[in-house]
Parts: sequence; C-alpha cells; structure tokens
Amino acid sequence: MAIVAFPPIEEADEHGLLAVGGDLEMESLLLAYTQGIFPWPISEEYPLAWFSPDPRGILAFDKLHLSKSFRKFLKKNPYEIRFNTNFEAVIMNCSRVKRNDQSSTWITQEIIDAYIELFKHGFAYSCETYLDDRLVGGVYGVCINRFYSGESMFHLEDNASKVALVSLMYMLKQRDILWLDTQMVTPVVQSLGGVEIPRETYIKMLKVALGLPDSSAD
Repeated sequence: MAIVAFPPIEEADEHGLLAVGGDLEMESLLLAYTQGIFPWPISEEYPLAWFSPDPRGILAFDKLHLSKSFRKFLKKNPYEIRFNTNFEAVIMNCSRVKRNDQSSTWITQEIIDAYIELFKHGFAYSCETYLDDRLVGGVYGVCINRFYSGESMFHLEDNASKVALVSLMYMLKQRDILWLDTQMVTPVVQSLGGVEIPRETYIKMLKVALGLPDSSAD
C-alpha cells in the first residue's frame, strides 16, 4: 500500500533521517521526491529509511568544474554517450560498486525493482558510456518534470562515470535545467563543483523545477 504522507521534513534528525518503513511503490517514491525526501536503505536495522538532509547536495551547471587533466581526457574522449538505452544494466552495475564507507550496497533488489518501474513510467533515466559498444560507465536518477536527481553511478574504465555525469549536465543545460540534485556531496561530485545548500533553499528550487507554487511567498 502506497505511503499517504511523510512527516514534515523539519523533523529529520541531524543525519537527515526522517522516517523508517513503508514501501517503494511508485506513488510512494513520487510523493517522497516531490517533497525533498529520498529512500536510502542504510543497514539491516533500517532496511528502508527515508532521508531529507540539511544541508542538501547539488551540482549546478554554473559551478561545474572540469580539471585540466579531465579536460585533456575529454579532448580524446573514447566513449560514446547514450541516454535511456540500458537502464537496468546501469542500476545493476551501480549495485555492485563497493564503497569504502559501506559494508554492503544500499541498492537492494527492492530498490532495483522500484526504480526500474519508475523508468518504465518515465520517472527515471540513465546516461551511459560505451567503449566499442560495451557498457563501461553510467549514472541513473529520477526525473519529474524539470527536476533531475543523480542517484548513483559506476565505471569500469577510467573516467567513464565522470563523462556520463558531465554529459548529463550539458544535456540538461540544453533544456535550460541548470542543476542536479546529488542529495549529498561525494568526493567525485565535489571535484566537479558540487556544493551543499540549505534545505530551505533546496525546497524552493525543487518547487520551481516541479512547477509548484512556493508557499513561502504567501
């Protein structure tokens, strides 16, 4: 049964944890994302936890930073970029990434199934990098109206995930979408210019992206 309501995001703890439990039905996920909330299974104790951190991580196009070495790599970029051609393979590869600060992946089978369903209904996307027609990197996330998030990425070759993420940013720029929700600022996101902003500011930006009225202006 889909989640009907979440607690006010101001009730999240200092780590951003807002609620535990519920389900990952499409309606639940859409309700969460449109309120600035996302699921993050963090342990066996919290198999389905919902977060709304303050501050919030974003990657804005006008802050996008490409290092000299990465710019040099892009000039000889060996990768082909594709969008939305192999979403399932991207999320499966992301689920296999071993992260230093986690003993197990947060991309559980339940998460995989739920986001594949989002993709089938047009609420998720993937940006993929290929080398000789072999998938070697990519990023996936949620897309609702003009809101885009980056959920996770992977690479099997050097810079393959960075190329996917930067290609995504340029594609969004062409559509006059100037920022990507990264939820938190990882070292890779930070190296590309990712920053933290107050949650209140993020919510205002989110409402604009979703085409919703800003209640704070009343």
